[in-house]
Amino acid sequence: MPTLSDVAQRAGVTTATVSNVIRGKGSVGPATAERVRAIIADIGYRPNLTARALAEGRAPTLALLVSSIANPFYPEFARAAEQAARREGHFLLVCHTETDADIGLAYLDRVSSGLSEGVLAMAGNLRPQDLVAVADRGVPVVLVMWEQTREALPMHSLTVDFHTAGRLAAEHLLALGHRSIGLVSAKTAEGCLVHVQRHCGFLATLAEAGVSLPDTSIEYDRDTIGGGFRAALDLLSRANGLTAVFATNDLLAIGAMQAAAALGRRVPQDLSVMGVTDIELAAQMRPALTTVAIGTVAVAESSIRLLLDKIRLGSVHNEQYSTPPPVLIRRGSTAPPPR
Repeated sequence: MPTLSDVAQRAGVTTATVSNVIRGKGSVGPATAERVRAIIADIGYRPNLTARALAEGRAPTLALLVSSIANPFYPEFARAAEQAARREGHFLLVCHTETDADIGLAYLDRVSSGLSEGVLAMAGNLRPQDLVAVADRGVPVVLVMWEQTREALPMHSLTVDFHTAGRLAAEHLLALGHRSIGLVSAKTAEGCLVHVQRHCGFLATLAEAGVSLPDTSIEYDRDTIGGGFRAALDLLSRANGLTAVFATNDLLAIGAMQAAAALGRRVPQDLSVMGVTDIELAAQMRPALTTVAIGTVAVAESSIRLLLDKIRLGSVHNEQYSTPPPVLIRRGSTAPPPR
């Protein structure tokens, strides 16, 4: 395998000059740089990224921890984050924790021990104390879209106003004339509420309008299409007078649409259904899903910029940053209630 020294010998320059050409640094003349690049292409030299990381004291890699690549949101987020990282000369390592806190901790230990230069943590199943311990060791960590608690963790974070997302959903259904509304929300296998803020924002806005949801109008399950189907099937079978269902995630909403079809209820003629996030599948459904968009691409790009800023500036201060507010995307799955 060709080495850096082989390139330098053939080009008649030092290894430092070859390294500067590869990294685009230093003051190498245009003719020399062109000759070095031609030799690199001719002999098939590939830089040893591990050696470079050791020499420079950093890895050109960022780590992204996600809870489930089966959820289309995470691949969409990862794609946008990877593109943003690549534009900045970094690779993105995606770590799938499978919604398991112990797997998440194992990844945190590995990527924070030199495998990556910084960590984007957005796996909702990660334990707060594990994240804080890694950040306390001086590892650049940015927490993205944390929603399990209102308490701010002592690290850089990028927040989405999910409370407003829930409020927008409630306002939309109320404006259409719905008063018999059901809620499908997500919980972990251990029974912890997942979508806290959107859940609370929705209920608070209904309460302000004088609409209360009894326990019989709320159902929980896993944050998947299957979970949404099971939850909505139970909900609609028990409270069959509902004219609308708000699901706290698009996957749950798609499952709710399937449950309505299984019960012979048409969407939106008999039942309006809406979600949150605006994954690509939402627009591809028939009818297309009304949802509250959080701006996935913008959130991903902002999270990469924030992490790189923390890496480059070495800031010890932990700050919270917010993304632009969520936006209602009205499509075909919601309509006024049937007469």
